[in-house]
Amino acid sequence: METLVAAITIFVLAIFVGFEVITKVPPTLHTPLMSGSNAISGITIVGAILSAGTQHTTLTTVLGFLAVVFATINVVGGFLVTHRMLEMFRRK
Repeated sequence: METLVAAITIFVLAIFVGFEVITKVPPTLHTPLMSGSNAISGITIVGAILSAGTQHTTLTTVLGFLAVVFATINVVGGFLVTHRMLEMFRRK
């Protein structure tokens, strides 16, 4: 039970810190940050695949699969947004 409380506490603190960091970023830095978050999401996909592939329990498999799906959506969406932003700076 202590481990669960510690994990939930870390998760909630990470949400607050992440929100504070992202809201302080000026709009001119959003595209470089999107590229950086794509790299982090790529690492998340690898961890999620490992988690889903171990199949310790049904819960870990389902959560791993959901993590793969959401991280993939994040990576694809991030690349699409980055590509669209970079198209705005190209000569016509």
